[in-house]
Amino acid sequence: MRRLAGLLVVPLLLLTTAACGDEDKGSDSVSTKNGAPAITAGAKFGEKPTLAKGTGQPPKTLKVEVISEGKGPALKKGDMAQVNYLGQTWDGTEPFDNSFDKGQPFDLTIGAGSVIKGWDQGLEGQKVGSRVELVIPPDLGYGEQGSPPTIKGGATLVFVVDILKAVSVPASATGKAVPQDDKALPQVGVNTDGKEPSLTVPKTDAPTKLVSNYVLEGDGAAVKATDTVMVKYVGKVWKTDKVFENTFAQGGPVKWPLDQLMVKGLKSGIEGKKVGSRILLVLPPDQGFGNEAKGDIPAKSTLVFALDILAVV
Repeated sequence: MRRLAGLLVVPLLLLTTAACGDEDKGSDSVSTKNGAPAITAGAKFGEKPTLAKGTGQPPKTLKVEVISEGKGPALKKGDMAQVNYLGQTWDGTEPFDNSFDKGQPFDLTIGAGSVIKGWDQGLEGQKVGSRVELVIPPDLGYGEQGSPPTIKGGATLVFVVDILKAVSVPASATGKAVPQDDKALPQVGVNTDGKEPSLTVPKTDAPTKLVSNYVLEGDGAAVKATDTVMVKYVGKVWKTDKVFENTFAQGGPVKWPLDQLMVKGLKSGIEGKKVGSRILLVLPPDQGFGNEAKGDIPAKSTLVFALDILAVV
């Protein structure tokens, strides 16, 4: 259900870097406990580490070793964290992936299920500025199927993770409800519990110009064209009243750099709106995908969004 994100922005790496908060490094140590493979070089926070090969039988449960503890806030469910990492299999001698060489940290939303379970469980509660080592059994990693060709089935995974920054992202817009008096426009629910708002499209002709109206008006700063926003949304095709995307159902928000949005109406409709708001967006074809079909969106479609602007990162 994240397929639309790839249509809306310039293709990036899996997730992109974002300035999310204050970095607060802790003291550094090369010590490990409970049989976790040793860090043999690059032991300090921020340095690319190297890992020894695991010895003996790997642990059958998740093990979290704090190599150095930061002084920042502890990560909690719903936070967007920015990390650097290196991953290696227990019986491997070379990493299968790392972000240090890419020069681009990795973003994730804690507890949203966007990463393997061992990451969600192992990083929750850890402090910003910490370096942690995670030893992840198969049932919390890629299971018996693995992730070919780099990770074989049943592999135990070892990660060194530096928690660089984090920002708290609310579950829902929580602003003041604004009357929706125009019955020729879609009506949007005003619930603030983090669940999907209703989105009712009228059986009338769609507007021919961009609509960007407050449903819940927040009290945050106005979004600038250069901002990167965290949003949740449900999107429908006006003509068919069918949902083509629903990030509320996925639990976590998505990150949109406005200056990289390829859909004109989304960028124009979000810019200037206040953080913490829910807005109704109606994009006529010239503000959406025009004459081009995209996935479940037919060509020449008018698009409707109920969209929560949760944070700027």
